[in-house]
Amino acid sequence: MNPVNRGVAPDYLSLLRLDGRGFVVLGAGQGIGEQVVHALAQAGARVMCVDRDEQLAKTIAQAVGGVACAADVTLRGDMQRVFELARLEFGRVHGVVDIIGVAGIKPLSAVDDASWDQQFDIVLRHAYLAIQIGGEMMAADGGGTFAFVGSMSGNRAVPNQTAYAVSKAALHHLVRCAGAEYARRKVRINAVAPGYVRTPRLNQRLDEDAWTAIGKVIPIGRPATPAEIAGPLLFLASDLSAHMTGEVIAVDGGAGVSAAFPDVKFGPAKTP
Repeated sequence: MNPVNRGVAPDYLSLLRLDGRGFVVLGAGQGIGEQVVHALAQAGARVMCVDRDEQLAKTIAQAVGGVACAADVTLRGDMQRVFELARLEFGRVHGVVDIIGVAGIKPLSAVDDASWDQQFDIVLRHAYLAIQIGGEMMAADGGGTFAFVGSMSGNRAVPNQTAYAVSKAALHHLVRCAGAEYARRKVRINAVAPGYVRTPRLNQRLDEDAWTAIGKVIPIGRPATPAEIAGPLLFLASDLSAHMTGEVIAVDGGAGVSAAFPDVKFGPAKTP
């Protein structure tokens, strides 16, 4: 231990605080995104709530006194507009939490070119745009943080999720590579990799028998709630994680190190 630091403890709770900092939440309208907005706001951040659904963006923004923005962030022009508006509203952008990612659940043999491309647009393209546009802005303004939502599927094989899993694995490596590239410019880039989470979208597609089957192979005994993913994202957004970048943290109840997931039946996908 460095003798200078012996017996000296920082104010750890203050390191969790985000008072006055401007954050952009991509995919803020429901589920994990909605909980992240609440977590950031409770820590003192000013939050721009971005969602493709304008009403969802407005509803969560009103709940926390934030700013609503409707955008399709797979489009470069929309992503540029998001960050320009955030800088205008907040003076500077201190961080981004990115929830966006819809899983296409089907065997690889049933994936066509259009759905493959759409999967990569939704999971990977928008993340690249966020880092390229928002990362450059934050670096120019003194630094900041990105916290992405990856997936356990990007770390291991899960039945009928090959296209989704490959896109999430690519997102994980984007986080690692961009984290290293931007580190000396004071922009940290990390991610969490959840397992199954009881989000509104998945609750529409999985019945209780499926959730029970999933819970039996998770060491903790159940899938996560959206709030249980928002907590680690808040940690990555805060100064408690100041010496972390390029990391992908599993938040999966222990499933990634022990479980073979059942091939559960999904209902039809809802329009995001």
